[in-house]
Amino acid sequence: MTKEKIQSSLEENRIKLHLFEPSQRKIWTIVGQGKEHWIYPEMDYCSCPGFYFGQLNDKKECYHLKAIRIAQKENKFEKIIFSDEEFSAFISGIFADL
Repeated sequence: MTKEKIQSSLEENRIKLHLFEPSQRKIWTIVGQGKEHWIYPEMDYCSCPGFYFGQLNDKKECYHLKAIRIAQKENKFEKIIFSDEEFSAFISGIFADL
């Protein structure tokens, strides 16, 4: 099941890199089952419940993190450019959805 979820994330272009310029700050998101999740691959973090409960049960990572890693290697993600002035509003929106 996980492989299918990863594949559909890649094929359906649900992995997004939000790039803020000129600072080059990056925020990764992935649209899951009706909700967008914030991913921080450098810190092995995902905002999804599966990640949280997986950490409690000593699982390695959720499928969102696996999908992001593949997307980065294969360059299969959508890049969305923002200005640095939009950063605070973007972050506020992410936290409001959590």
